[in-house]
Amino acid sequence: MTPGARVAAAIEILDVIGAGTPAEQALTRWARASRYAGSKDRAAVRDHVFDVLRNRRSVAVLGGGTDGRALMIGLLRQQGEDPALFFTGEGHAPAAMSEEERRSPDFSGETGERWNLPDWILAEFQRSLGSEAEATALALAQRAPVSLRVNLAKTTRLGAMSALQAEGVETEINPLAETALSVTLGARRLRNSPVYLEGLVELQDAASQAIIADLPAAERCLDFCAGGGGKALAMAAQGRDVSAHDIDPGRMRDLPARALRAGTPVAQVTRETLGALDPFDLVLCDAPCSGSGSWRRAPHAKWALYPERLDELTQIQDNILDDAVQSVHPNGWLIYATCSVLRVENEDRVATFVERNPDWHCTFERRFSVSDTGDGFFSAHLTRVKD
Repeated sequence: MTPGARVAAAIEILDVIGAGTPAEQALTRWARASRYAGSKDRAAVRDHVFDVLRNRRSVAVLGGGTDGRALMIGLLRQQGEDPALFFTGEGHAPAAMSEEERRSPDFSGETGERWNLPDWILAEFQRSLGSEAEATALALAQRAPVSLRVNLAKTTRLGAMSALQAEGVETEINPLAETALSVTLGARRLRNSPVYLEGLVELQDAASQAIIADLPAAERCLDFCAGGGGKALAMAAQGRDVSAHDIDPGRMRDLPARALRAGTPVAQVTRETLGALDPFDLVLCDAPCSGSGSWRRAPHAKWALYPERLDELTQIQDNILDDAVQSVHPNGWLIYATCSVLRVENEDRVATFVERNPDWHCTFERRFSVSDTGDGFFSAHLTRVKD
């Protein structure tokens, strides 16, 4: 595909997304219908689409509209390209630009447009992040790094780096956790890499790994909101006895195969069998949240979030803590974590829990900034007040 044809494909997909189809579904449908597109073409088109979704407000201004064509014109301008070089009407390229499209709109520089955030969330964003608010918003508009967790039950970090290099995947040490590597070249080769397929490494954000590295010593651990099980596997790799639970067991469908590949067993427990296993020395609640710390990976989520949904999420988070605390040993730990950068989902929820449970207190809180080494995360360690 020519560069112009790739832009045309992105326009088509963006219009499908604009009509209400989820981004991944729209991309998958296009790829299945476009067998002529090679792997590099599919990757380039995907990058166009996600770059637009991350920067939707600013590129809409720069492109003078919100349909796929205008958004791609705006993206190319934002990236320092001349859109007319791609909009030629030749071959499979988009039709040539009109005189109106050739006129670059004025960019007012309003905060929401510069930060590529909905206006309603700006106040909470600034309250949560203070002087880091703008840098965080701008970081969320960029592509996310690719991070790996080295399975120390099978290899060392240097050993994994060497094995990956032999397969054409270049990495460097990530400072957020002793298990973390940042991929600098060859990320798309990972899925078929023997190092990955044999369980020596897992795809996992470095800040997410750091949350596990920060955990206090505890033998019997429960991942209460396990999802795909990444944190459960990371705890198991530390030699802990780990059980995984999720209100939707279907989210854990791939966990048995991943655990087998990693050589780190994780027991799956249902709501019905959980009570028979209580209490646990440590219960981790990686709660459902806005995902604001990882919006560069799922940029559609920041446009789908609205005030009422954020209120619903904070209520869900409170309920999860109230539920999970019943599984904690009297001398154990309740760990609260989110991939959010918003205080209303983080420090405020911990403070509210302690207010409801004065026999508990928080001994540790840590925020992870959105950076080139990891996503935005939060964690807090709670335990009962000792007499």
